[in-house]
Amino acid sequence: MNDSISNPVRRVDAYDKAAGYAQYLADMKFEGLLYGRLIRTPVSRGVLTGVELPEMPEGYRYISAADIPPGGENRIQMIKSDWPVFVSDTVRYLGQTVGILTGPDRQRLHELASKITVHCRTQEAAYTIEEGLACRGGAIHGDDNLFADFHLKKGDPEAAFSQADRIVEDTLETGFQEHVYMEPQGITAEWKEGKLVFHASCQCPFYIRKAVAPSVHMPYENIIVNQTTTGGAFGGKEHFPDVIASALAVAVYVLRRPVQVIFDRREDMLYTVKRHPSQVLFRTALDAKGRITAMDIDARLNAGAFESCSPIVLQRTIFSANSVYDIPNVNIRGRAVATNTVPSDAFRGFGAPQGIFAAEMHMSHLARELGTEESEFKRKYFLAKGGKTVTNGTVREEVLLEQMWSRAAELSGYYEKLKAYPPGSYRGIAPAFYLHGGGFTGSGEQEIINGKVRITGSKDGSAEILLSNVEMGQGTATTFSKIAARVLDIPLDRVKIANPSTARVPDSGPTVASRSIMVVGKLVERAASQLRERWGGTSDESVLVQYEHPPWIRWDQETLQGDAYPCFSWGVCIVEVSVDPGTWEVETLGVWTGHEIGRAIDEAIVHGQVIGGVNQALGYGGLEKLELSGGGFAQHTLADYSIPTSLDFPKVTSFLVENPYEYGPFGAKGAGELVFDGAAAAYAAAVQRAVDRKVERIPATPEYIMEITEA
Repeated sequence: MNDSISNPVRRVDAYDKAAGYAQYLADMKFEGLLYGRLIRTPVSRGVLTGVELPEMPEGYRYISAADIPPGGENRIQMIKSDWPVFVSDTVRYLGQTVGILTGPDRQRLHELASKITVHCRTQEAAYTIEEGLACRGGAIHGDDNLFADFHLKKGDPEAAFSQADRIVEDTLETGFQEHVYMEPQGITAEWKEGKLVFHASCQCPFYIRKAVAPSVHMPYENIIVNQTTTGGAFGGKEHFPDVIASALAVAVYVLRRPVQVIFDRREDMLYTVKRHPSQVLFRTALDAKGRITAMDIDARLNAGAFESCSPIVLQRTIFSANSVYDIPNVNIRGRAVATNTVPSDAFRGFGAPQGIFAAEMHMSHLARELGTEESEFKRKYFLAKGGKTVTNGTVREEVLLEQMWSRAAELSGYYEKLKAYPPGSYRGIAPAFYLHGGGFTGSGEQEIINGKVRITGSKDGSAEILLSNVEMGQGTATTFSKIAARVLDIPLDRVKIANPSTARVPDSGPTVASRSIMVVGKLVERAASQLRERWGGTSDESVLVQYEHPPWIRWDQETLQGDAYPCFSWGVCIVEVSVDPGTWEVETLGVWTGHEIGRAIDEAIVHGQVIGGVNQALGYGGLEKLELSGGGFAQHTLADYSIPTSLDFPKVTSFLVENPYEYGPFGAKGAGELVFDGAAAAYAAAVQRAVDRKVERIPATPEYIMEITEA
């Protein structure tokens, strides 16, 4: 019998969720509960001149910056503190929070909110990357509108360009993307025995605690954040819950009553963070034989009105701008541009999808330019063990891309279909190759996060895992439990893991950046191993372990040089499409994808991540059009913002290749973001072959395809 850790088990949360027993935030009851509604600015840029309130019935209260308690500050503590809790003067984006209206009846609250008038003096706004770089209307951040301006250099690109036989230029663009988690944003806060207690649908409970502390001038130990069962996040519940929680903190501090804010879908789509739109410009030097000798890359992200985590996302984008390719000489500049849009923030892939789309499509365009078959051209430049990344880090694992490619090509019939579908035949098939670094960049895990995990063993023979990483649908409650059960040699149902509370779990870090299994899962494995040595199952024991950096990592945060990530997960995706020459609608005929994630802790969970990630990426590549209109989003319901359904795309054929990683639990590496990274590029390249026109931006909608084919 194969007793591999990878063998699937029933998810530990499956029954409660499938049967409807799981309690989400909206299901929870709070005595004396008031409801809250955020009051927002009607302009994208300007100055607040006043708020006109209707007569307030008994029990209703409007709370604003004027109500911040003594010693409190009107700021949200994220990575930086530029985002205020409430607008008090300057307005930076449409829908920015001016105040919070509270009361006992939702319908009455809605009616009162509709009668509040927010007065602003309007100023000229900048919405696009180009407008932000031009400082249209004047800079809103510094004197250049740049939240970050990074520079990378590998080799001697200047010398290579001076000797180039030919230089090819290219510009690739991606748009906004909406998270569309099943459960909209929501938090309840209450006052209990001098403490501020939050119940939050979130990814990062300790982030919320840190974020709200300045506004109410309270020590961390008096702020408790309980994660509630969370219906999806995809990065959208990393920092944005801080925005809601900070306003709630002030309201509850003043009222001493529980207050709940739950967005409806329209509010969620209009005013919450999105994926960063990107614009990546390439200049590539070729020698007389058509070989790449150097690249000059300028990557720009639309960061929106406040910094949030844009510099971190930008780092991922520029580190991914060469994708899986070992280009000897490279210059990269990366800029996070301030604009008057809703701040952009974390989204599955965390900047890598933008960089990988640009890299893959540029390599595809180079192959077209040279008259070379795309996969053959790209494979000449694959990174290999010992190769150097764009940050001059060293690839230390065996790179199995060729093995993965061979299998994907065979499963898809790639070469046969390539012959059958000449360019412009309205049928196309194309590949994408990609990688994703696990964990926080550089020394972030050691110097910023420094995560801890505790496991307790009870005398009844059960064990409990205590950590801050959250289950939000991705399966970590099950995989963490499997790791502990296997190491402790106890049945899976004897391992407990509850939604975390900052009052009782150590800070193991946020649930982001493909770190949960690789980094925190390794802490679980280490803690369980130490517990097993001292715990016989007949007494109470507890073990706390702390993160240890792999010894080989060398990183300079100032220069962004060295080992950006301890290891990489790798992927291959092939997409086949058919384009209707009358309507320009695209039918996806097949998807074949392979991933190397070290070793899967549970193959069924990984397969679910693959299916979800690939389909979400295909939506990004072909369907999900999110446009700005007057500073807001034109699409703000699921009737006008199209996401993939089970009928839009075919079955995804997927496989895994094992390559265990020493510092991952049972050899595991990250998977959740990797599986998103490549499918949009493969889709765009397949459409490109089908219509024999360069695809330079996504989503590649029928309107865009008509535009490029009929130009």
